[in-house]
Amino acid sequence: MSINEVILIIIQDNQRKYLYSLLLPILAMKPVVQLKMQGKEGSEALFQYATEGILVVNASGVIIRINPSAEKLFGYATDELLGKKIEILVPKRFSGTHEGHRTKYSDNPHARSMGAGMELYGMKKDGTEIPVEISLSPYANEDGKFTIAFIVDISHRKKAEEKMKNYSIELEQQVRNRTLILEEAIDELEKTKKDLYASLEKERELNELKSRFVSMASHEFRTPLATIQSSLSLVKKYGEINDIEKQDKHIAKIKSSIGDLTDILNDFLSVSKLEEGKVENLCEEFNLRTFATEVISEMQSIAKTDQRIVYTHNCSDVVSLDKRLLKNILFNLISNATKFSPESSDILVTIDETAQELLLTVKDSGIGISAADQEHLFERFFRGQNATHIQGTGLGLNIVAKYVELMNGSIELKSEENIGTAFIITLPKHA
Repeated sequence: MSINEVILIIIQDNQRKYLYSLLLPILAMKPVVQLKMQGKEGSEALFQYATEGILVVNASGVIIRINPSAEKLFGYATDELLGKKIEILVPKRFSGTHEGHRTKYSDNPHARSMGAGMELYGMKKDGTEIPVEISLSPYANEDGKFTIAFIVDISHRKKAEEKMKNYSIELEQQVRNRTLILEEAIDELEKTKKDLYASLEKERELNELKSRFVSMASHEFRTPLATIQSSLSLVKKYGEINDIEKQDKHIAKIKSSIGDLTDILNDFLSVSKLEEGKVENLCEEFNLRTFATEVISEMQSIAKTDQRIVYTHNCSDVVSLDKRLLKNILFNLISNATKFSPESSDILVTIDETAQELLLTVKDSGIGISAADQEHLFERFFRGQNATHIQGTGLGLNIVAKYVELMNGSIELKSEENIGTAFIITLPKHA
């Protein structure tokens, strides 16, 4: 059986429909050519006019036949490739391994598509690489073993695939960009929602504070004002009968009530200044022992009957702190200690020190604070459950906590009901 007959059989078996469809236009253009498709002329026509490349190599990998389409595909002249090794059409980067693959295929020849799942490339005469698809069909006769290779240039398909891939990448990028824009919009909406919620919460808190302030102020102002009013009437009455002792007693009540009103107004003013950021920590060097002694002496005048304020100084004399803030802290803590402790009790004020810090302690033996109330003690307008019968605004400890924070310090509370309370303030010794 000749090579032409083998080619015809392979074409008829493997690619008959495809090559016949290619042959029909040729027959239409050349009506004078009468081809007998079942004979040698037909097989030769199929070989010569097929639009895909066809070549035949022997067992040594030498090209023994090649059709015009294959020569044109690789840029060679007619019969220029005959007698050349098939590796001449393989890119140099693959030529080293191709020979091994060819030998392996010769040991077990079978019809198959070459490089399934791989990208194959052929090399033209000018060194240009082109993507190709290759199908192999082996046969053997008395002259030896041969392989027919069908080669198709898929450059256009690759370009289309690349274009589609780029389009897909571009589309994915657009989707990512739009998704990112959407996520940013959602984040912005979420932020706006949180800001709105925070504003509403702040407004709700403000309204609640206003309500508590009105309730507290009406109660706290009413008592001293009523005392002042009634005492003024009695002062006038006792003045008319010249009862100086009772007159002085009610004048003292008026002074005390005026002091209470002044304290309330001072608390309101302090809170307002803190809220507006008008309170600053302005440090100066001063003698702490002298300063504390003066404050204790001043506070002793407002103590209850037989109450003693005992001061212990266990630190160096000179410090650098804000005297105004420190005085307000001491005033509030000592005032509370006298207010919530019984008569004839001691209020202990102690100032200790470490290498870098001052420890200021104000301890009483009063009504104490429950564990539940301790959690809220530094909140504005908060009053302990056991302190509602004692006059106060519920602002003092909140102000103390703010002042301690401004001075870069900390405040600690230790208390038991009906035993007493201790406040420990820790402050940097030198700002």
